[in-house]
Amino acid sequence: MDFTTISNGHSPSSFTKFNSALTAGLLNPHSPPPPPSDKTRSSPSLFEMMANEPDVLPRTQNQGQIQVSISAPRQNQPPPVIDKQALTMQRISGLLSTRSPGNQFNDPYSGDIKLTLSSKDGITVSMNLHRQIVVAHSRFFAVKLSDQWAKQQKNGSAGPYIVEISDCDDVEVYIETLKLMYCKDLRKKLLGEDVSKVLGILKVSAAIGFDAGVLSCLEYLEAAPWDEDEEEKVASLLGELRLENVGAGEVLKRVSVEVTNGTDEGGDNEEVLLKLLHIVLEGKDEKARQGMKGLILKMLRENSSQNDLRKESLYSASDGCLEHLRNHFLQAGSSDLTDAGQIARQADNLHWILDILIDRQIAEDFLNSWASQSELSNAHSKVPAVHRYEVSRVTARLFVGIGKGQLLASKEVRCLLLQTWLVPFYNDFGWMRRASRSLDRHSIEHGLSNTILTLPLAWQRDILLAWFNRFLNAGDDCPNIQRAFEIWWRRAFQRRGVEQELPREPHVTPATIQNS
Repeated sequence: MDFTTISNGHSPSSFTKFNSALTAGLLNPHSPPPPPSDKTRSSPSLFEMMANEPDVLPRTQNQGQIQVSISAPRQNQPPPVIDKQALTMQRISGLLSTRSPGNQFNDPYSGDIKLTLSSKDGITVSMNLHRQIVVAHSRFFAVKLSDQWAKQQKNGSAGPYIVEISDCDDVEVYIETLKLMYCKDLRKKLLGEDVSKVLGILKVSAAIGFDAGVLSCLEYLEAAPWDEDEEEKVASLLGELRLENVGAGEVLKRVSVEVTNGTDEGGDNEEVLLKLLHIVLEGKDEKARQGMKGLILKMLRENSSQNDLRKESLYSASDGCLEHLRNHFLQAGSSDLTDAGQIARQADNLHWILDILIDRQIAEDFLNSWASQSELSNAHSKVPAVHRYEVSRVTARLFVGIGKGQLLASKEVRCLLLQTWLVPFYNDFGWMRRASRSLDRHSIEHGLSNTILTLPLAWQRDILLAWFNRFLNAGDDCPNIQRAFEIWWRRAFQRRGVEQELPREPHVTPATIQNS
């Protein structure tokens, strides 16, 4: 906004827009009573001009209002176009014409400043203010008016003091900010306003040096709830205005960590996340655990920095779950089913941590460790299927990760994974299919197929011939990797036949070239 004109006298030509609007009926405030004579009328004090305004400002019957007709559209007629500028002018008219008893805002008889505001979208509005009020509350007006006002008083000229401010972002918000200078309890006045409106008032207050308005807006923002969109607006505006010395830091504490003595309190993020991780791993209510697993996994995926949890911390939690699983699994394998229910729980925990590791592209060490669990694999057949099938979900997740290229391991590790866990996986597939509603059979079969096809052709043959025999005897209780079988078949037979039928290129010798 630009503080463009400060002069003494009557309204200049720049008021024509506002006067035209009054003539056309866009602005029609109630007609004031005739001014009292100089003998009986005394200038109001600063306290009287700042009389408290009620929460709801009444409108009088004689008060003019802008009427915008918004009637229901008739059949076969388009709805009427609403004039947004007319609606804005109607709201501005209400702001200028409603006052509580004793409040002198926009009083044409006691006001000694004629202020005109104009916006970039063509709205121009004038009002009557009091130098005593605006100079006391605004450093901007105090600087701009002090010297000029003294000169005017010396000249003894009559008429209001004329001020023009152009290029306002929002004339309506500017008027509301000026109106707050006439209130004793600014905090109460802001009650019931929405966050966006208060942010607008804060921006104008900061621009004109209205410190009481700034503090009241910051107090409101610190106590009021925000939605996510408003949170972004608050943080952006406070960062732009740089009001740390007047309390903006208190407002921002709810969205950012505090830096004290050069130490960032955000450094304990890993400690907090590890605590949450272990609470979920050890929680007793299974339904709540599953819900919180999904929530934490989602939040970690949304964190682009990925500096909140170190690889070592995640693998420490993974190793703890694996150790618990090994103990319970071997105990169940020796016919002691006392804690057999813990097998599925710890396997599910491992599956969850594996998801986090794969998301962060640090799961190769987990793959190596799981492929080496020959002791668990050997005990697998001794554990009842109802307790053990969750273990094969971990194997299935690794197949999916390899098949999608999320895990890059040597062919020896990939082969070891299949040697250690493929048969147990086959044995549990029927249970997984029937017991797990969330099982994505297509993804698992696709991942297993791609895992097998990454191996040398001779290894593919041995694995796929064994699968062919098993599938014909187990049907749906065996994963269908027919696609991998067909690809191997083409690689092993059809491509070899094509290579044998291709004509050999003629062998050209120097003598042949000379004779040609």
